Amino acid sequence: MSSTTAMQADVIPFRIEVSDAVLDDLRARLRATRWPERETVGDWSQGIPLAYVEEVCRYWVDSYDWRVREARLNSLPQFRTTLDGLGIHFIHLRSPEPGALPLVLTHGWPGSIVEFLEVIGPLADPVAHGGNAADAFHVVVPALPGYGFSDKPREPGWGAPRIAAAWGELMRRLGYPRYVAQGGDWGAMVTTAIATTDPIGCAGIHLNMAVVAPDPTTFGELTELEQNALAGFGFYNEWDSGYSKQQSTRPQTLGYGLTDSPAGQAAWILEKFHAWTDCQGHPENALSRDQMLDNVMLYWVTASAASSARLYWESFRTPNLDPVDLPTGVSLFPKEIFRTSKRWAEKRFRNLVYWNELERGGHFAAFEQPQAFVQELRACFRQMR
Repeated sequence: MSSTTAMQADVIPFRIEVSDAVLDDLRARLRATRWPERETVGDWSQGIPLAYVEEVCRYWVDSYDWRVREARLNSLPQFRTTLDGLGIHFIHLRSPEPGALPLVLTHGWPGSIVEFLEVIGPLADPVAHGGNAADAFHVVVPALPGYGFSDKPREPGWGAPRIAAAWGELMRRLGYPRYVAQGGDWGAMVTTAIATTDPIGCAGIHLNMAVVAPDPTTFGELTELEQNALAGFGFYNEWDSGYSKQQSTRPQTLGYGLTDSPAGQAAWILEKFHAWTDCQGHPENALSRDQMLDNVMLYWVTASAASSARLYWESFRTPNLDPVDLPTGVSLFPKEIFRTSKRWAEKRFRNLVYWNELERGGHFAAFEQPQAFVQELRACFRQMR
């Protein structure tokens, strides 16, 4: 057996099969939820409103059908393999086009692999979706360590750099010595780390959340975008960062409540779909209720509240802002949490080959605007093939 064949033999086909007992337990817990009193304001300023959480949880019990969503996920080829001692779950859809470019897509928190369900097909088979064969990708979508059906780390050290190294090994194991990478949120941190740790294998990256420090030399002549970006930083620090402080300091303590209460787990995530999507005040203007619950389910059925939050403990307080010389593309969606200008981005990403500012969309770009997301990746990576 060749070394390549031996490595590929370590990749095991996988299907998601949540037991009836887990689903019955979920419904029983939802029906037995002990609710807090309602908020004392008429908006979301104290957190997600009681009435909305109750409404979503009733729907979750009475109308949501996990088996339909499970079948949708299982319609895509899924696998598990061990990377650096940890079992990793991933989707791997090979393109029918022989010249396809291998691509690894990485999600963040509170996202999951379900963010990419609407873009995997068009990226892998553009001709079948009205596109050009020259834009085809072999698509790999791994679940972060401690998220979904990937294993939970049992020792510290699984921060963005270690995940980046694991993803490079995954791509080589799949037979892709040369590939490109994309990500937002923690996926952006991992993707940026890939650019600095695997410059031989990775031909370039695309980000929909470029992590960049504002350039103080521009503060005397800020553009409107830069003024809004600084205001956004201020709002985040004062009003929107409580979750990150908790997850980066005491993820284990948080995990007890969220792992025990599906209503709590849903509220913890749905609040961010409200705050971080381009939703004009209500999350269901950006994502359907089913889509949001699909995502919540990947946290609930795998009991991933603490293990997913632990990524913040590993990485949040020491973000890597080292310069990146690999070809980089950035798509800036208007409701992104952390925004940057092109001139700020160029200070860190010194080979910025693609930049575009879009009119709609937020933090969960592939989830909210799948068609635009696909077009952005096609346009960006044409320059790196």
